[in-house]
Amino acid sequence: MNRESDWSWTRRALLRTAVAGLMVGAVQAFSPARVQASQLPEGQLTFLNVWTDERLTVTYRNEAGEYDLEALDDVNHIFRCHATGEVSVIDVQVLEHVNLVQKKLGGDREIHVISGYRSPEYNAKLVRTGRRAARNSLHMQGQAIDLQIPGIHPKVIRQAALELGFGGVGYYPRSKFVHLDSGPFRSW
Repeated sequence: MNRESDWSWTRRALLRTAVAGLMVGAVQAFSPARVQASQLPEGQLTFLNVWTDERLTVTYRNEAGEYDLEALDDVNHIFRCHATGEVSVIDVQVLEHVNLVQKKLGGDREIHVISGYRSPEYNAKLVRTGRRAARNSLHMQGQAIDLQIPGIHPKVIRQAALELGFGGVGYYPRSKFVHLDSGPFRSW
């Protein structure tokens, strides 16, 4: 077996394990008091990584609620740390959070990824240079995304996210983006 296929197998094994655990968490986070699995919008999103100019239209979850590991692998790649190229597993709850916000806004617009996963080294650099990054940022756990949706003001995105009451919702008016994460509900 060559090194790349070793990595591919390891990554797939990691994904299977992580997704199994995250699916349990996602179901708990979105049901039964809040959203039933059958009420989740279609599991399809379109992303543009603003740093690499890469686009991805992905169906990450089917109608039966099953997550597609290859599609999640593609999401992990487009959400990679733009500074180091490091790829990590992205929490499916972040995708569901983004999807719910996107659908609440009534669209299927392209989501511009400002920051997805951040390597610990890159996050530490942002903290050192005073770039308003949290020392223990959920970006380092694959549990956060900073985004823009062209044609929709960040205040409107923020308001839609707040109304859903899921995860963290941050608004950065100077940089014109919104932060969504899969942590406990809070806002700033």
